[in-house]
Amino acid sequence: MRIHDPADGGFLTVEPAPALPSDLRSGRRLEYFTLAWNLTEAAVAVSAGAIAGSIALVGFGVDSSIECLSGAILLWRLQSGVGGRREASALKLVGVSFLVLAAYVAFEAAKTLLDREPPQASAVGIALACASLVVMPLLARAKRRVAARLDSRALQADSRQTELCAYLSAILLGGLVLNTFAGWWWADPVAALIMVPIIAREGIGALRGETCEDCRLDARG
Repeated sequence: MRIHDPADGGFLTVEPAPALPSDLRSGRRLEYFTLAWNLTEAAVAVSAGAIAGSIALVGFGVDSSIECLSGAILLWRLQSGVGGRREASALKLVGVSFLVLAAYVAFEAAKTLLDREPPQASAVGIALACASLVVMPLLARAKRRVAARLDSRALQADSRQTELCAYLSAILLGGLVLNTFAGWWWADPVAALIMVPIIAREGIGALRGETCEDCRLDARG
């Protein structure tokens, strides 16, 4: 099985092998960590975003909440062992969570642009985005490795959502910094809008039973 690994700039090649109980335990531990991290991240981001009037920061918090949903779905899937009906159901449910996130971010960012609602500077938001930029890529990489050993597309899709959280952190950080130091209030909602087609594409792929990796391999022939 070949999976994309942006940290290495290429692909990881993992030979299929029978999944071990330790792999399932590793997967569950990663999802428990995801839930704990994202519940904390959501609370901080939504609170700081509401105070600062930052839609990108609030959207980041909602993304963290949706990733909690994805983590709960994967815990449910990993209770059943390898394969089975839960795998396909979990993949589709993760896809739904992607689309919910895309719709929320698109609506709120567009509303902010139309209403010309300038956000206030948020040092807490900047610090949170920096922390997420460190943690999320490491967590996504760990999930990809376990997904390869379990041959789980649902867990692979969940790792993509974790990876997108890192991308959203980078865009959020850029928007907050530009607003704080350059006064470009519109950078905040525009930063959020940039993520919408990426998130939606992942959601549609998951609903079709695909992952972004499947699309890349098909394109390579």
